[in-house]
Amino acid sequence: MKMRSLVTIFFAVSLLTSAAGAQPGEYRRGVQQFPCLQSIPKGHQLNLDFGQLCFYEQANAKLSQPTQYRVVYFGDSITLGWGAHVQGLIATDTINRGISGQTTAQMLVRFRADVLNLKPRVVHLLMGANDIAGNTGATSVQRIKEAIASMAEQARVNGIRVVLASILPATRFSWRPEISPSQTIREINQWLEGYSKREGFIYVDYYSVLNDGQGGFAPMLANDGVHPNAAGYDRMKPLAAEAIRKAAQSN
Repeated sequence: MKMRSLVTIFFAVSLLTSAAGAQPGEYRRGVQQFPCLQSIPKGHQLNLDFGQLCFYEQANAKLSQPTQYRVVYFGDSITLGWGAHVQGLIATDTINRGISGQTTAQMLVRFRADVLNLKPRVVHLLMGANDIAGNTGATSVQRIKEAIASMAEQARVNGIRVVLASILPATRFSWRPEISPSQTIREINQWLEGYSKREGFIYVDYYSVLNDGQGGFAPMLANDGVHPNAAGYDRMKPLAAEAIRKAAQSN
């Protein structure tokens, strides 16, 4: 076999080994060429990929060039649910980047990868419930506000129009029954509305149309008191469409 062929084979094997990132059952820390091709050991997600940057990495790499009116829906499981219940998500070039269970601290980590790098015209931000539930530990209202503001202001600096959505109503989280979220939700929503007006962002108030009048989710619009069902998303859809239209047409 010629030397050139041997070199070619060696290079190919080396590349495949590098792409694998680690042997089965082994997780390599530190700088890796392809970190998302490794399997994170069970129970170590928050420590080893806190922002879950790997969740959409392959999907982002496959995206075509953005159209003039690309929209990114960014958030947690409530955002993720848009894809299942509302086909097309208002616009044809719409990308869903929701991850179930995430807090604003996690979203801030992946904001560049899952929003800024996708170059949308508009980003729709719906988040905060999992912070109140304490999914990544103790936090404060101030920290939640600062994380949301950091994302909104990064978007603006990059020429992306911002829609800030209210947190949806809830009086109880089934996975954190010891927490009473309704007052905190109202407090953050009040801030979101005022902040949007001050900063020139579009605020969309889903809370009011989903509320049962006592701070909880109207029973016919959610099956678990937290996540909208199909009827809930249908109630939200025209509000989202109008907010995105306003944002897309703004200067």
